[in-house]
Amino acid sequence: MEMEDGEEVSMLPSPAVAQAPRQKPKITATFIIPIWIVLSSSVIIYNNYLYNTLHFRYPVFVVTWHLTFAAIGTRILHRTTSLLDGVKDVSMSKDMFLKSILPIGILFSGSLILSNTAYLYLSVSYIQMLKAFNAVAVLLVSWAFRISEPNRKLALIVLMISSGVAVASGGELKFNMFGFIVQAAAVGFEAARLVMIEILLHGLKMDPLVSLHYYAPVCAIINLIALPFTEGLAPFFELAKIGPFILFTNAAVAFLLNVAAVFLVGAGSGLVLTLTGVFKDILLITGSTLIFGSTVTPIQIFGYSVALGGLMMFKLSGNKK
Repeated sequence: MEMEDGEEVSMLPSPAVAQAPRQKPKITATFIIPIWIVLSSSVIIYNNYLYNTLHFRYPVFVVTWHLTFAAIGTRILHRTTSLLDGVKDVSMSKDMFLKSILPIGILFSGSLILSNTAYLYLSVSYIQMLKAFNAVAVLLVSWAFRISEPNRKLALIVLMISSGVAVASGGELKFNMFGFIVQAAAVGFEAARLVMIEILLHGLKMDPLVSLHYYAPVCAIINLIALPFTEGLAPFFELAKIGPFILFTNAAVAFLLNVAAVFLVGAGSGLVLTLTGVFKDILLITGSTLIFGSTVTPIQIFGYSVALGGLMMFKLSGNKK
């Protein structure tokens, strides 16, 4: 599970509902940023290792396990720490759950399953390049729902990112059309999720852990329902292949990333967070070529540089998605 543009994108749901959260323990940016970068990269590399090196190719099961672990973990933290004090400030009604949390949870599940499935067909480095298109997808969905209006600057950003990703795709040596379609669908689900949060939970805030507290059990149940129709019992028969240590540590790293994200959000300015995300993506692309032997061509470097330029313009123009 990964943090999509936030993400990824991070594996975190974006901020949603709550009143002003109680103050969390302060951690300096110089301390938390390296930790977040390591954890964020580790989640992606660990998942790719699980799927393609250990050949445990069951992304629906892995995502379901991560979400179950997160649902349990957030409830333990709620009872034993002050990290989830914001839960007390959330007025969660049945109506809000059915009309807001549930539909957003369905989109979140789709995004996680599809983005993890893409690693079965595409390299880590190429997927990171494709994720630059997330910002364009969010803009397009926002324009479709008329919650923002297009302008020349945003049109230039869309052109830069789209062109850069297209050039990077043209330079991919192991291009797989099915994997590309799966990743494109993941981007679509994630963009729709972010826009639905703005529409359905407009003006309400939650930090990443509080959001995870509500979304993780919903998504885990949705995925559990989907599991018999997608992967069946096969992953359970192959659990011995990876063992309990890898199963536990894989989910624990993903959960620790969510905890780190809480401190990261309050540790630096928007510019610092934007630069941190860009540096992490570059580091991850470089690391994946060294660890997994994937090839990044010069034309991909050029295309991704153009896309990053557009992405930086998008982030620094005041868009937080």
